[in-house]
Amino acid sequence: MPPRAPRPEDVVSPEAIIRRAYELLSGRAADARDWESWRALHAPGARLIPLEKPGSGSLVARVFTPDEFIASRTPFLSQHDFYEWETARHENRFGSLAHVWSHYDAAATLRGTPIIRRGVNSIQLWDDGARWWIVSVMWDAVAALQLPSQPK
Repeated sequence: MPPRAPRPEDVVSPEAIIRRAYELLSGRAADARDWESWRALHAPGARLIPLEKPGSGSLVARVFTPDEFIASRTPFLSQHDFYEWETARHENRFGSLAHVWSHYDAAATLRGTPIIRRGVNSIQLWDDGARWWIVSVMWDAVAALQLPSQPK
């Protein structure tokens, strides 16, 4: 089965595709994420690269395909309400290429408090003449806080 095509309004610009990516990642634990729509935003071969500090180790760049990212995040997102939204951006474009620094906050409620994470996404995008694609996202959570327990 071919992948689902994105809604045209979601891939018309870097702003639109990034906004939609945050929307699809966000939601209540009880609501399954629409991973098919999220996948449709990413170019074939796309990579997602969080900078993480495992246990006692040094900072590492973990490289995921979209499917590997989904597998790694689904357990958390199915147990916790989680919302992430853009708070600031800096964008550079040249021809069909765009690079966006997208600052974000995350909380258990949309634009809520307490903020559980604050970070920045370095997002590379390209326009194939028909739509924009996310090629890669590398991010660093500059202030990660422990999620409070949430009642089910």
